[in-house]
Amino acid sequence: MELHVVIEGDKDLTGQLYRQLKEAIRSGRLAAGEKLPPSRLLAERLSLSRKTVNEAYARLTYESLVEGRVGSGTFVSGSVPARKPQGVGQEFAGSAVVERWRSMPTPLRHPAPAGTARYEYIGGAPSRALFPLDDWRRCVMHALRVAATSRGTYGETEGLPALRDLIARHVAFSRGVRCTLEDVIVTTGAQQALDLVARVLLEPGCTVAFEEPGYPPARQLLVAQGANVVGIPVDAEGLQVDKIPDGTRLIYVTPAHQFPLGMPMSERRRKALLARAHALGAVIIEDDYDGEFRYEGRPTDSLQSMDTHGNVAFVGTFSKTLSPELRLGYLIAPPALLQAVGTAKHLTDWHTSMPAQWALAKFMENGDLLKHIRRCHTVYAERREKIMERFNGDLSPWFELIPATTGIHLAALCRRELDMDTLLRLARRAEVGLYGLDVFYHFSPARQGLMLGYGVIDTADIDPSLDRVRDILEQMDPVR
Repeated sequence: MELHVVIEGDKDLTGQLYRQLKEAIRSGRLAAGEKLPPSRLLAERLSLSRKTVNEAYARLTYESLVEGRVGSGTFVSGSVPARKPQGVGQEFAGSAVVERWRSMPTPLRHPAPAGTARYEYIGGAPSRALFPLDDWRRCVMHALRVAATSRGTYGETEGLPALRDLIARHVAFSRGVRCTLEDVIVTTGAQQALDLVARVLLEPGCTVAFEEPGYPPARQLLVAQGANVVGIPVDAEGLQVDKIPDGTRLIYVTPAHQFPLGMPMSERRRKALLARAHALGAVIIEDDYDGEFRYEGRPTDSLQSMDTHGNVAFVGTFSKTLSPELRLGYLIAPPALLQAVGTAKHLTDWHTSMPAQWALAKFMENGDLLKHIRRCHTVYAERREKIMERFNGDLSPWFELIPATTGIHLAALCRRELDMDTLLRLARRAEVGLYGLDVFYHFSPARQGLMLGYGVIDTADIDPSLDRVRDILEQMDPVR
């Protein structure tokens, strides 16, 4: 990689080179310890004499900005203080819009690996230990072989046809969704699918009905689109449909496993929601983020499978079944939105990574995805049972679990008044990562409780970690 230096004319050549190198060092473009090009090579590239380059290097050495190492070359000194970046003024056009984005909260960002606890109950994350690395490696090698013989051009915006067909068959099998490959758009995670639907439907001021409590990144995305987001409370049957206001254009729900409380939407409510959406001419986003994991009771229909008017956009993801690092999701778009969403996808990122799509298609074609889901289901079911046993047992004086039949997390509400901030802090000190429910409430007073993800926590770690939580609770709020 060439060092960026521009020499103009034939005056003060040493000074020009010296000043540009000094600025590059002070600004941090040349980092401490970075090696400068040999004087002969730099002289050739800049059409300068070697003497000119050596003189510039000598001036930098005299000011302790660079140092020579015998037999190794010239390096940027490690003692150079970096210049602080200049502040950005607030007078430029559009500064108010920039400030609105800058100040917007970004909830549910997962901590860096260094910030995670030994015993993690973080929600929305699958087990790293269960990831089928050997099977996935073979599929990645297949993708690389395909890439080696491809034309090297852009792929189809809607996604690899073979993958779209496999996704259509998968969701028909596992969730009863009615679609063909023409209805499927492969997205860069479920969050992009939500963004695409919002882009083609919403204008500033449009009303969106949103579950309360609900998924903060989805709510923030809709707010960023200029929507008037209205919180609709949920109860034991799910979204309270009768509280959806007139004029609503978009409705966001998680019917299979309400996020974050966990209850499924009753069939009665599902029918009422579809009827209300049809009467309003509204689109329903059905976020089926972890509906593939079901542990008890009869399967429930997806909203999309019950929809007879084309009002439901079904959003799915591979982040919960495989890994969020893959950034692979999909949208089953209703016919009226399909072409518009495809255009929006084309204009925002053209298409999702083709090597990732080739690998996933091979993974699904081999039957590896269903095999992996079945394996995860067995492990997650055991973890779920252990958590339920403890919260229905020695932790029951403080918490009450909300019944849930699906997914990879449970929610527990406080039976007694607790200082949740103190509990979470003490648990973290005891190496247990606990997470409160309050962050999911925006339109109403928060109910105190815990969201208990069991994708990351090892089965053998549940009892010892919850023993620590029980001990903390007994110190904070003795019940005997």
